[in-house]
Amino acid sequence: MTVKEMNMSVDLPKPIADYVEANARLDIDGMLKPFLNNAVFIDNGKHFEGQAAIRQLFEHEVIPVKAIFMPDTVREEGGEVVVEGPAHGDFPGSPLRFTYRFTLVQGAIKTLETTV
Repeated sequence: MTVKEMNMSVDLPKPIADYVEANARLDIDGMLKPFLNNAVFIDNGKHFEGQAAIRQLFEHEVIPVKAIFMPDTVREEGGEVVVEGPAHGDFPGSPLRFTYRFTLVQGAIKTLETTV
C-alpha cells in the first residue's frame, strides 16, 4: 500500500496528509509547509518552537535516519487529531510505533506532539 492509499484509507485532514506525503519524500520544505510560523513540535518531550527550530529537528533527526511515518489509524480526541502508525528508517528498533497528536488551527498545524 502506498502512502497516498494509506492516507485515503485513514482519511487524514489536509494539513496532516500534506505533512505525511512530504515526509514520505523526505522533503523538509514540504514537511514544514502545513505548520503555522509559530507552531510547536514536541518530540518525545523536547520542545521545538517556530519553523526554524522545527526545520533543525527535521534536518538533524528525521532526514539523516530516513524516518518515514506511515499512519494506520486516526481519531479525534479532545480537540486534537490523533494519528498512529509505524515509522521506518535507519534507526535502532525500526520500525517503531508512534502516536502523533495534532492541533489544527485555520487549516494548519499549530502543535504536533510525537511519542513512541
